[in-house]
Amino acid sequence: MIKLPSGVEINNLIDNLRSFSWEAADILLYYANIIKNLDQKNGILKNKNNNDPVTLADLEVNELIINRINQKYQDINWEILSEENFKIQPSYSNNVDWLWVLDPLDGTKDFIQGTQNYAMHLALNYKRKPYIGIVLIPEKDELWISSGEKLWCENRDGIIRKQNLSETNILKEMTIVTSKNHRNEKLKNLIEKINFNKTIVMGSIGCKVASILRGDSDIYIALSLPGKNAPKDWDFAAPEAVLKAAGGSITNIDNNDLVYGTNDLKHPGIIIASNNKKNHKKLCLEVKKIIKEYNIYP
Repeated sequence: MIKLPSGVEINNLIDNLRSFSWEAADILLYYANIIKNLDQKNGILKNKNNNDPVTLADLEVNELIINRINQKYQDINWEILSEENFKIQPSYSNNVDWLWVLDPLDGTKDFIQGTQNYAMHLALNYKRKPYIGIVLIPEKDELWISSGEKLWCENRDGIIRKQNLSETNILKEMTIVTSKNHRNEKLKNLIEKINFNKTIVMGSIGCKVASILRGDSDIYIALSLPGKNAPKDWDFAAPEAVLKAAGGSITNIDNNDLVYGTNDLKHPGIIIASNNKKNHKKLCLEVKKIIKEYNIYP
């Protein structure tokens, strides 16, 4: 059994994370409302990089979460890795057992486009593996929390509901949830060749994994082209924590666990998240077979 750092009690930690998360939700919802006004949108955008935009919401949630953790836990031997800080200074401490991994706004493009499919990710990794996970989806009033093997979802009023993973285990009968803003022809081709029962399109990996947790979808496939952008630790750490706690699985296509804490923090290639860890290896093999048969990737 994993023991938290000395001076940290799990129930108090969860209470604090809950409080921090709903503060973050207020910030995200505030800017999501403002950004609907085209005249005010440019004032919220902090860069002009269409491939990797940053908004005031990203920056303010980033500052909030980091400050709250540091204020509450001044003497704890853990570090914080955040997407926004890494963009400014691409280095972090990877020699600690405990590392917070933060994406203050996953799905920034969707946030700007007003699709409501955005989330905050916060994970506490232990020895480079996600242990505690927070996936906050403000527009759905959902806070997914995992602690070890426990997972639950609650709304702002504290009403709790459990996950509802589907039992669909045949690839072609599954509903796939796929990216809205990060699709490519090879992934499109793969999805067409598998011929899923249904395809749902949305942004944010956290939102996609939550759709699996609700039973709205069954599988998610990320496919990164060589030499192009790939998801990073903050994209997957919290979603992995909540999905695995629910009984699902997320691995690369060879059914190997994701490797966190590398120098570039990237997760290249093909990554598959599914609704049942017992069936996951079979799904990976089937997807791999289709890729080979039709010479889809790389």
